[in-house]
Amino acid sequence: MTTTDSKVIEGKATPRGRYPHYRRAGDFIYVSGISSRRADNSIAGAEQDAMGTMRLDIKVQTRTVIENIRDILQSAGADLSDCVELCSYLVNMNDFGGYNEVYGEFFGYDGPARTTVAVHQLPNPLLLIEIKAVAYKPVK
Repeated sequence: MTTTDSKVIEGKATPRGRYPHYRRAGDFIYVSGISSRRADNSIAGAEQDAMGTMRLDIKVQTRTVIENIRDILQSAGADLSDCVELCSYLVNMNDFGGYNEVYGEFFGYDGPARTTVAVHQLPNPLLLIEIKAVAYKPVK
């Protein structure tokens, strides 16, 4: 028997289209591309100073994205340790070092397979990173 389930998680940024935060298909959980956007649509790691200058921080954004993925997986009964694959999208590969540093706080060599690609842009110009994930957590 195959179990499928899709959810939009309360307390997380509402998807910008008609798709769920995650979809479970049997023992696999597919997490949609997640950013550092908060439920109120503000963006972690995007701060404006008194002069209107934007400061974008890849480390803050990466940490927030991974924490958002963790929260979404936990709502599905899984955790980051259940991730088997991640695909990260960076707007600028010059941010790779900061992203990689924070990534290493959450995952080691025994973590998920990973692909990192550069993209022209993400749905909001203040976003530096988006990550999608696949987790394996057998249905009980």
